[in-house]
Amino acid sequence: MPQMANPYSRATQYLRGNVLNRFPRGIWALMVIQLVASAGFSICLPFLPLYLHQERGLVMTLVGVLFLIGGICSSTTQMVGGVLADRLGRRRLLLGTSVIRMFLYSGLAVLIATSAPVWSIITIYIAGQSAGMMMRPAMTAMVADISPENQLTETYGLLRVGGNLGFAMGPAVGGYLITFLPYAWLFGVTALSSILTFSLIFLLLRESYVGTTDRADFRSMFTAVTDRTFLTFSVLCLLVFMTMGQLGSTLSVFTVDRMGLSTAQYGMLLTTNGIIVVLFQYPVARWAGRLTRARGMILGSLFFGIGWLSMGWVQNFGWALASVAIVTAGEITFTPLALSTVGQLAPSDRRGRYMGFFGLSQSLSMSLGPLFGGVLLDAFPREPWFIWSAIGAVAFIAAVGFHLWGTRARISPSVDYRLTDSQDKP
Repeated sequence: MPQMANPYSRATQYLRGNVLNRFPRGIWALMVIQLVASAGFSICLPFLPLYLHQERGLVMTLVGVLFLIGGICSSTTQMVGGVLADRLGRRRLLLGTSVIRMFLYSGLAVLIATSAPVWSIITIYIAGQSAGMMMRPAMTAMVADISPENQLTETYGLLRVGGNLGFAMGPAVGGYLITFLPYAWLFGVTALSSILTFSLIFLLLRESYVGTTDRADFRSMFTAVTDRTFLTFSVLCLLVFMTMGQLGSTLSVFTVDRMGLSTAQYGMLLTTNGIIVVLFQYPVARWAGRLTRARGMILGSLFFGIGWLSMGWVQNFGWALASVAIVTAGEITFTPLALSTVGQLAPSDRRGRYMGFFGLSQSLSMSLGPLFGGVLLDAFPREPWFIWSAIGAVAFIAAVGFHLWGTRARISPSVDYRLTDSQDKP
C-alpha cells in the first residue's frame, strides 16, 4: 500500500528550497536584528503622544512640532550615518549606535519616572531617535551589498517582515504593560532590547563593505541631490511617508481621545498592521517586484489614500480595523519597492549616502505627518471627515506625481529595466 505524502514534510521542503536557501545568511541575521530593534522601539513610541497630551497637558499641535523637531534631527543624523556607513563600514556603525541607544533610553526611563521637565524628556527622546536612525542607512545599504539585484524588492520585503513582526509585538506588549506599570518602565524595556540588538550584531553579522575614505567625507553628504531622478523620487516618497506617519500619532489621539476606544484597542490596531505585514509582506513583495517601479508606487499610494479617506467615516472598532488594513496594503506594496529602487539608483560606492538621503525624506515626512495631523485635530475637532480627507489627498497627489515620474525617469545602467513602462529590457 503506497504511503501518503506528509504535508508537513512538503511544507518544510518548500520552505527550505524556496525561502530559507534563497537568501544569504546575512539577510536572515539582519531580519532578526530588525525584529528585536523594532519590538523594543515600538513598545514605547506609539504611547508617547498620549503621555505628553494626557499626562503632561501638551496640545496636539505642540506635540506635532516636537515630533517635527525630532524628525529634522534624526534626518540629519541619518545622513551622517550614511556617510559613516560608506567610510567606516556597516557593522561598526551598527554596533556603536546600539550602545548609544542603550544609555539614552535608560536615561529617558529615569526622567519619566521622576516627572522631569518636558524639555529634558523630549531632548533625550530626540537623541535616542537620532541614534536609532543612524542605523537605518547601514542596514539598508548592507542589504544592497549582499543581495542579488534581481531579488532586491523581495529581500527588502523579507527584512520588513522582521521589522513589522517586532512592530506587531511591541504595541501589544506596551499596551498590556501600561495597564499596570508606570510609563517609564516601557523605556527600560527598550533599553534592554538595545543590549540584545548589540549582542546579535556582534555574534551574527559580518561586514559587507570594508569602507573607504575616497570621497566619503561629510561634504559628500548631499551628492545624491545632483541625481534629479533620485531627488524627485525622494520628494514623492516624502508625501507618501507623511501619510504613513499618521499611524503612530494622529491615529492614537483620534481613536482614543475622540472616538473613545481604549488604549489597548489602539494597540490592537497597530498590532493588526504588523500582523498583516508579517503574513503578506513577502509574497506581496515578490509580486510587486514584477511590476514596473512607477506602477507599483502608484498602486501603493492609492491604497494609502483610500485607507485614510475611509477613516473619516469610521463608526466603530471594526471599521477602524478595516481602514488600517487598507492602509497596510499600501505599506506592503510601496515600501519594499521604494527601498529597492533606491538600491538600484545608487552607485555601489555611494549606497550609504543615497540611503541616508532617502532616509532624510522618510524621517522628515514621518515627523511632518504628526505635525500635519496634529494641526488638523486641533483645528477641526468635530470634522473627522475633513481631517482624513486632507491626509488622504496627500497620497493621491503623490500617485499623480509617480505617474509623471515614471514617464520621464532616465535609463541608468544601475536601474532595473522595470523602473518605468517605457524602458526596454537590455
